[in-house]
Amino acid sequence: MAGLKLSAKKVENAKPGRHGDGAGLWLAVSPTLSKRWLYRFTIAGKVSEIALGLYPAVTLDDARARALAQRKIHKSGVSPAAVKRKASAAAVTGLTFGSLAQECIDMRSVEWRNAKHKQQWINTLSQHAGALTDMPVSEITEEDVLRVLRPIWLTKPETASRVRGRIETVLDYAKAKKLRSGENPAAWRGNLSHLLPKNSKLSRGHFAAMHYDNVPVFIQDLRAREGITSLALEMKILTATRSDEIRCAKWDEIDQKKKIWMIPAERTKQKRTHRIPLSERVLEILKILKKFRINEYLFAGQKKDKPISSGAIKMLLRRMDIKDCTPHGFRSSFRDWAGDKTNFQREVIEAAMAHVMGDKAEAAYRREDALDKRRALMQAWADYCDGATAKNIIQFSKAVS
Repeated sequence: MAGLKLSAKKVENAKPGRHGDGAGLWLAVSPTLSKRWLYRFTIAGKVSEIALGLYPAVTLDDARARALAQRKIHKSGVSPAAVKRKASAAAVTGLTFGSLAQECIDMRSVEWRNAKHKQQWINTLSQHAGALTDMPVSEITEEDVLRVLRPIWLTKPETASRVRGRIETVLDYAKAKKLRSGENPAAWRGNLSHLLPKNSKLSRGHFAAMHYDNVPVFIQDLRAREGITSLALEMKILTATRSDEIRCAKWDEIDQKKKIWMIPAERTKQKRTHRIPLSERVLEILKILKKFRINEYLFAGQKKDKPISSGAIKMLLRRMDIKDCTPHGFRSSFRDWAGDKTNFQREVIEAAMAHVMGDKAEAAYRREDALDKRRALMQAWADYCDGATAKNIIQFSKAVS
């Protein structure tokens, strides 16, 4: 056809950017080389575009045919985008991102103890991901997700992190229902991590986290200090647990033969029993603690039959002059390290942090298989934390100044 610029080979080898074929048809190639077809048109002086599908599912010939159909609509004086929205609403009822998000939220909300959490999900997605609401869930790409995230990524990092994670969850849900295929365009590791600047302060929740690069040196400084609180903080870091879980740990929860710490459901945030495989360094800490055992708690406090106080670990960080990190933030240090530096599956990492995620199949996966895999993960983390050599062991306060 005269005037056309693309060929099948050019489409196959197209580099990131936009490539015009003429008559309003464009091929958009993302930095990760995913490709989708667009039709651009002008209505009332305003330039708009609609998606025509993903390549290679939609070939060049298919795209040209679809573009021709849209041109006919355009020439009639009607907006192709308006026609497509109405057609999508009628033809794919229940298959838009908005409808799938609501379905996903309703399904997951039975697991949430706080009723406000459901409304927070709804508010977050409606306020910041509204551009995705009416899109067919099967057509959402990295560029669509980036259009949502870029305006808030640096100005509202905590919010942006939640938005990204919740979009990823909805798209995972859609894939599980066979409404999508391929990789999740909202996934961070190996995907958006290459397209958005990393912010070390972008930790889960509002807890400032130490970058994992600094943790090994910090651990060495911690080991140079005497006291039961230092051991509590080190074991907390190595097990990626919450502060109350570590300070209230009891000896009858430890199975040293099986090398497992079993935190009972009543002491966990999710109200589910959490088994933690113990690394060799944690077992060494337990041997030290056993010499000074005076009650049922691993980390006995000054008061009779009580553990160390709830503020003991925070006070230790203050004495060490650590100002930009909270005790809880070390969980984020672990999560970021595991995601950035290892090949462990996301399900294994989330299970290590006692996060509830996914459907019944994923729950069964964790129950049956994840313990051994988590054991390898936690030993790798302990080895990493022990990685500072004698040559680079210096006072932590100097190392980060």
